[in-house]
Amino acid sequence: MRIYVGNLPYNTTDESLRAAFEQYGRVDDATVIRDNETGRSRGFGFVEMGNPAEAQKAIEALNGSQMGGRALTVNEARPMRSGGDRRGGGGGRRDWR
Repeated sequence: MRIYVGNLPYNTTDESLRAAFEQYGRVDDATVIRDNETGRSRGFGFVEMGNPAEAQKAIEALNGSQMGGRALTVNEARPMRSGGDRRGGGGGRRDWR
């Protein structure tokens, strides 16, 4: 299961993210997303856990928990939307007659 982890402290490393989740089971991968130009953390990352029960346990335990003084947002990752903008706006003009 792929897990989204948001509101990470900017000094979080892949290793410290992995360690936080390993308390709840086997972690296949843990990645902090970084800015392409600066290399700085963008404040979120993804964790991959092969066992869905362990992943769910980690989500329940870590969502809202504190890491480096920040409350984490942890949930099952949703697939990226293709096309459109990030707001999900449809475009086009509405004619209000």
